[in-house]
Amino acid sequence: MFECVDCGKYFLNNNQLVEHQKMHTEDKKYYCSKCSKSYNSKVQFDVHMRTHTGERPYGCTECGKRFMDKKKLLTHQKLHEGEKPFQCHECGKSFSIYYELYIHKKTHIGEKPYACSQCDKRFLENWKLIRHQKTHTGEKAYCCFECGKRFSEKIMLLNHQRIHLEKNSFTCSECGIDFMDRSSLLVHLMTYTGQKPYECLECGKLFAYKSSLSQHKRSHTGEKPFKCSECGRCFAINAQLVKHLRTHTGEKPFECSECGKGLSSNAELVAHWRIHTGEKPYKCSECDKCFNMKASLTEHLRTHTGEKPYLCSECGKCFAGKSTLLKHKKIHKYICSECGKCLRHKSSLVIHQRSHTGEKPFACLECGKCFISQSKRAAHRRIHTGEKPYECSLCNKRFRLSSHLSRHNKIHIQKK
Repeated sequence: MFECVDCGKYFLNNNQLVEHQKMHTEDKKYYCSKCSKSYNSKVQFDVHMRTHTGERPYGCTECGKRFMDKKKLLTHQKLHEGEKPFQCHECGKSFSIYYELYIHKKTHIGEKPYACSQCDKRFLENWKLIRHQKTHTGEKAYCCFECGKRFSEKIMLLNHQRIHLEKNSFTCSECGIDFMDRSSLLVHLMTYTGQKPYECLECGKLFAYKSSLSQHKRSHTGEKPFKCSECGRCFAINAQLVKHLRTHTGEKPFECSECGKGLSSNAELVAHWRIHTGEKPYKCSECDKCFNMKASLTEHLRTHTGEKPYLCSECGKCFAGKSTLLKHKKIHKYICSECGKCLRHKSSLVIHQRSHTGEKPFACLECGKCFISQSKRAAHRRIHTGEKPYECSLCNKRFRLSSHLSRHNKIHIQKK
């Protein structure tokens, strides 16, 4: 691989690198009046102008997703074709483009050649280092020409610019939401028109995209063609396998430019960004509560419908959200062999078993009384110190234990 020292971009051969470096050295004939950027190629200039107009002329025939340039469309189409000719000989993972394999190989050897001179944090790729360094310099190179607000990342600017979309926007007549291009509006309108031309012959369910139908069919056949080489777990969708593999490697390739937090998927990164921007685009039609993730809205709606689709196979208890079920399942993981009681954590099981053995390893230094856990000893010590850390918000009375405060709060509830 050949790397450009100016911008950190990689190329397969030296000829491509030499051609690319001209954009850093040659006079640039094509000047953007919107943001002052300049280009020496009209093709590059035309692609750049689409970031201002929102035009995405290249559409995927499988899923309808649209792109600003043809090269990105061709790369995207490989996801539908399943073509991944570049394989890692260490772990067997395959990639649709060679550059992704090249970067992935560095995770096996632990190579992170790009170090930040400010904090010694290291990165696999130069562009990630450049982006990280902005957190030290405070540089915000992307400016909104409508209101002057500046951003450190281009994608954050593009998200912000939606606020100003008025005359040049494509507005949904049903809900009033604005879109940057007509194709995005048409995809959105399917939620109202119900246009779903692809039908499952097994159950009659309809889908807007052919790829969605193909994935759905596996729910009938039970086919899970994507297998994890680490633990043998199988998945119906390749994207699920890719995300799962990161639980073994610990890889979190999507980094937030604002706080440096690493995320395992682009969807998680997009949702995380909304913490910084405050954006909550998903609104509940029942109570007007807003959420930054669609999944959070879906789970919230079940509080209105009473639906609890997630069943615990151990005890039969049902839950509204998958995360709540997974949290509950931990109760069944640690079971006391003496009495059969289920506990959520291993440490809780260890403490509970002392009630059977009589072991009390934590002694009070004041009076010598012994306890089965540090927390119980800490609560006891307040008798000697007089400390009362739990305060009633209504009458300011203080208590030694949280259970005493809870019992006291019932007095106020009964008075109401």
